[in-house]
Amino acid sequence: MKAKKYIPLFGRTLLGVLFFQSGIRKIVGFATTQQELSDAGIPLAAWVTLLMIVVELIGSGGLILGYKARIGVLLVLLYLVPSTLIFHNPAVDASQMIEFMKNLAIMGGLLTVVAYGSGPVSLEQKSTLAQTTQYLEH
Repeated sequence: MKAKKYIPLFGRTLLGVLFFQSGIRKIVGFATTQQELSDAGIPLAAWVTLLMIVVELIGSGGLILGYKARIGVLLVLLYLVPSTLIFHNPAVDASQMIEFMKNLAIMGGLLTVVAYGSGPVSLEQKSTLAQTTQYLEH
């Protein structure tokens, strides 16, 4: 089935857009994000906010484009796991259960990319094909 080759692209894009939008939102609302982190007791909130932005933008970019997607996923997970435990921990606040479960589902999708790669429609795949073609030509 021809459509099957595009499913990983759509899945990566849906996962990646979430983090890309979040990174942009943090840029626009830098002071608000920094304050939220300070209020949660996170030290060096400005630096942590900057790190979160970089991780979300680079990680989501790699994920969406399918270039070094596994590295992008690991970056996003480095952000998502502590964020989930700090801000959406149902053991601390029972009203956060839905957000916690959503984040677990997102982590599951991300881990699928780690396990199976970017798929056939990705920059990584194009790079691999180009290298293989060059090798075979020589």
